[in-house]
Order: sequence, then structure tokens, then C-alpha cells
Amino acid sequence: MNVNKKVQKISECGPALVRGLVFDMDGLLLDSEKLVKRTWDYAGSLLGYENFGDHIYNTVGFNLKRRTRYFRENVREDFPMDWFADVTRKKYHEIAEDEGVDVKDGARELLEYAKGKGYRIGLATSSRKIHAEQSLKSAGLFSYFDGMIFGDVVKEGKPSPEIYLRACRQIGVEPSEAVALEDAPSGVISAHTAGMRVIVVPDLVEPPEEILGLVWHRADSLAEVPSMLEEEKAITRQKPDL
Repeated sequence: MNVNKKVQKISECGPALVRGLVFDMDGLLLDSEKLVKRTWDYAGSLLGYENFGDHIYNTVGFNLKRRTRYFRENVREDFPMDWFADVTRKKYHEIAEDEGVDVKDGARELLEYAKGKGYRIGLATSSRKIHAEQSLKSAGLFSYFDGMIFGDVVKEGKPSPEIYLRACRQIGVEPSEAVALEDAPSGVISAHTAGMRVIVVPDLVEPPEEILGLVWHRADSLAEVPSMLEEEKAITRQKPDL
């Protein structure tokens, strides 16, 4: 599929009616990225680094494979990723069990709205399957989804379009009929390249102008999204068939 031609066709003919929503998870549905940063600070301190969690600002949205490449290119070639992943994973669960992980503002209401309106609902997360399923079940959000794709089952993580293309296939909608909801620049690129419209809700990182140029809407929280979809629905239905 030539994605560029598909995006051009969408812009010429007008957008299709939205039939599906595909969500990122960390930093979008769950307020988890700040916890991840704390675990990186902890593990980094054991390795002798200060403020190691600041690396998260350069890797938001990356899966484990891409983060490993980042650390070995930007920290040191022999970065002990297996050890680091094990330590941070245990620390994350310790914090989550002790303090909990908050659901982001408007997330539950948006999922309820989407389910009630008949949208197909997908997940495209860079997190591992076991972590994502456990996190969503703990938050009471797991049952909303019609399909899920995880960072440990794709060949190429975000910003590759693979994960969003697979998520759209899994929920049975064309990318042109789906909206991706993202907080990270790499996720915006991934979904846009897949031929989807993107709503970005920034979390740790405010997308630069070149990334904002790829999005359909920017929102301060997921609570704003239902009105955006209702407005789009009204506009699309007013347009004559071509």
C-alpha cells in the first residue's frame, strides 16, 4: 500500500466517517509515564548516573527494542538492558502496588462514549502484552477494547506504521476510517504514516511544530474528544457523496 497516495486521496475526497478509535496506553489512558521516569532514575542511580529518567523525554512511545537501541547508542554500547528492564519493571510494580496508577482525565468517559456510539475500539501500545493487559485490567479498562496490538509482537515499533495498521485490521476498519489517540511524537508519526487521523493529548512531551502539523486535533485531555468526534460526524454527514 502506498500510504502517501492514500493520504492524498483522503484529502482530495474528504475524510471518511470515523468508525474506529485506536488508543495508545501509557501517558494517554494511564498516568504511568511519570512512574516509569521514577524507575529509570532509580535504576540509573544504581549504575552511577544522575537524573537518568530524563532520557524518557527522548524515548516516549518507544518499545523495548527501540529503547535498547537508544540506550546503546546514547549511553554506552554495553548498556545492560536486560538488567535495567528487570530492575525498572520490579520497581514499577512496587510503586504501582503501593500508590496505584491513575487513569487519565476523561479516559473512562471517552471509552464509555465510544462504546455507546458503536465505535470499534483498538489499542496500539508499545508496552509488552503482559504489562498492558495487567495494567488495563487493574484500571478497569480492559473490557472496552475490541482488539489490541502490543510492542512485543511487532517487528518495528513506533514511529513505524506497523502497529497502527495491524490495530486497524484487528478491529475491522480502514485506517482512513479510524482516529488514533496519542501523547507521543513517535506515536503521532506512526499513526499519520498509517493513513489515520490523529488526536494528540500531550503528556510528558509537548510535540514540536513539525509534529503538530501532522495531527487532526490537539487536546488538553481526553475529555475534549467526544465533542470533536460529534463535530466531525455532523460535518461529514452534511457533505454530498462524491
